[in-house]
Amino acid sequence: MRNVNISTTITLFDDISELASEDKMLMDAAIKAKNSSYAPYSKFTVGAAILLENDKVILGSNQENAAYPSGMCAERVAIWKAGSEYPDIKIKKIAITASSKLKKVDKPVGPCGACRQSLLEYEVKQNQSFPILFMGEVGEIVKTNSLVDLLPFSFDGSSL
Repeated sequence: MRNVNISTTITLFDDISELASEDKMLMDAAIKAKNSSYAPYSKFTVGAAILLENDKVILGSNQENAAYPSGMCAERVAIWKAGSEYPDIKIKKIAITASSKLKKVDKPVGPCGACRQSLLEYEVKQNQSFPILFMGEVGEIVKTNSLVDLLPFSFDGSSL
């Protein structure tokens, strides 16, 4: 038996004003995307914006359904839209933001497990990682270099 340390590096920003211009533009797009969320049950809205290498920005928002868990997260809406509309264009980065009609979300909200797996699939597909930025509705922003920073023991097609 042996113990192994696993570490990850993230960058923390106090607020959106500290972001580089491209990252700020992408986070602003995610904030705008959040407005198209359909979240009548959870009252929790999420927006995602993906920047492709061709400079197109793909938006996604969470879409709920009374027949839980039939809804879909913003990240998967955006990543599958990017994959279906631009299958040969690499993803450069993604920004995610979330808010609630029930309380102020002032802590970063990262992608759920299913979204992490879906994002990983696209990193593997394009053989290139991409940064992920995420925040609540206000406050601190987390930036990772890759999905693997959030899911170090990942599962992909090479495991099958």
